[in-house]
Amino acid sequence: MFDLNAYFEDEFAEHSQVVAATRDTLAKPFMRLVEVCTEAVRGGGKLMFFGNGGSAADAQHLATELTVRYVQNREPIAAIALTTDTSALTAISNDFSFDQLFARQISALGRRDDVAIGISTSGRSANVIQALHVARELGIVATALTGRDGGDLVGLADPILIVPSETTSRIQEMHITLGQMLCGALERRLGLV
Repeated sequence: MFDLNAYFEDEFAEHSQVVAATRDTLAKPFMRLVEVCTEAVRGGGKLMFFGNGGSAADAQHLATELTVRYVQNREPIAAIALTTDTSALTAISNDFSFDQLFARQISALGRRDDVAIGISTSGRSANVIQALHVARELGIVATALTGRDGGDLVGLADPILIVPSETTSRIQEMHITLGQMLCGALERRLGLV
């Protein structure tokens, strides 16, 4: 029989373990991500977030925190989620392929001073991988939030934040935590709060 109390306790225990492991392993790549994003925005560039499913929701969430506000009212920070334009998403998928979903948008909207931030819990999302290849070809900084062993994003994204977990939900929890920390750090580094 399902023990709801044990489930509750086990979920929090696993979450706490992943939080500790993330804190212990990702400080340096996180600081590097903050630096490349700060440089991009100061140089007139923008941050482009993208991913699938829950990662698409994270992309929208983080871009909104930056363009609107995170902690308090301030000047907007240039950011966009490549997951929100239904006409572009359906046309690209239909006319080209789902694998080109984000790459096509980066080709159209990306500039050398920008940062591409791919989000994939497995590191194996073909459309995220293709987008980061295109970003690199255009001289855009290709970065990623991922988990497990980093998948095919290792060696492609730099900086890369690999959450040390095999559990999708735990990886997603750390992605939104790290993403919101990025928003807060950018506000401060850019002198907006």
